Amino acid sequence: MTDLERILPLWGELEASGTEYVLATVVAVQGPSYRKPGACMLLARDGHRSGTVSGGCLEAEIARRAWWHTENGPSVQRYSTVEEESERPYGSGCGGVVWLLLERRPTANPLLKALEQSFRRRNPLAVATILEGERLGHRAFAGLEPGQAGDFSLQADDPLQDQADLALARRGSMEATLSVQGSEVRAWTEFRPARPGLWIFGAGDDAQPLLRLAKELGWFVTVADGRTQLATRERFPLADELHVLPGRELPANNSVTPTSALANLHSQDAAVVMTHSFEQDSRVLASLLAIEVPLTYIGVLGPQRRTRELLAEAIGLLDLPADPTSSNPDPVERWLAKLHAPTGLDLGAESPETIALSIVAEIQKSFTKATALPLREVRAAAASISH
Repeated sequence: MTDLERILPLWGELEASGTEYVLATVVAVQGPSYRKPGACMLLARDGHRSGTVSGGCLEAEIARRAWWHTENGPSVQRYSTVEEESERPYGSGCGGVVWLLLERRPTANPLLKALEQSFRRRNPLAVATILEGERLGHRAFAGLEPGQAGDFSLQADDPLQDQADLALARRGSMEATLSVQGSEVRAWTEFRPARPGLWIFGAGDDAQPLLRLAKELGWFVTVADGRTQLATRERFPLADELHVLPGRELPANNSVTPTSALANLHSQDAAVVMTHSFEQDSRVLASLLAIEVPLTYIGVLGPQRRTRELLAEAIGLLDLPADPTSSNPDPVERWLAKLHAPTGLDLGAESPETIALSIVAEIQKSFTKATALPLREVRAAAASISH
């Protein structure tokens, strides 16, 4: 479960009761830091809090002073290993410096509304925030549903809106100095990618730990299988969606799986084919090959020999011709090169739990385009280049 999944329920309770709160957001870091810009923590008056902005070493100190710091409106506060103006040291753990935007309901509520909408609808979002001056905490948003931006923006600022639109187009966060109402102010724009999803085609026992791990990461997870006795809410209570796939006969429109099972698939999503049924796996694979927008990740459980046989069957179902202009005219080999088969990283996995871990790790690697190398090797390589 992500910080946002913890924060949103508490925020809903506080809004429903009309209780004041403080939202702390990391807006900049210098040096090593456990949390990066965008990390949030929500503080209630009674001491309850959700989310983290450090490894656990700054939260108590932030909570102690948050209400005082925001008495006259939003403020940006600097936290480091030792607070220079206090005899009481507190550690950031990593030895870096963290800047936090602390704000109460007037400016925090529009942000949390936008974050909630983006999370629920699985849309990317860019948020441009002024970090100094009289308009500290004012924002512009890009990526919200049509007609909703006005509900969330506190005031229309063309330069600030331009920054949000630019961040959304570039799909990256940025800092800039903007001219707003005749004053030069510092602004930070955060890009939040769309919430990823995982489609698990297979409702066997080995799908259960895969679902649990994916939900821990905050992914939207769908489970689908043709076996009604397995694809049940009792077996998969955490699934966001649960579908029973069709039987042997092909539907009239020649789609291989029902539209409802694929309706919410986005390009940033992943799918794992693991029904352990050759017929089901081939039909599901055919459906995934036929969708217009390619997925970030398609994995197939089992040996590569079996995947080749599944591809041959799937290509036959779709009646896909060979491409003589391709460097690899064999459609089976061409599609195989686009799949993760066998699915997962080499972690020495044997149990359903460790297999699920290896699959989730490879999917995360695909989502982030990271190396999956040991961090000590990545850091050592970076250090050697810098010198």
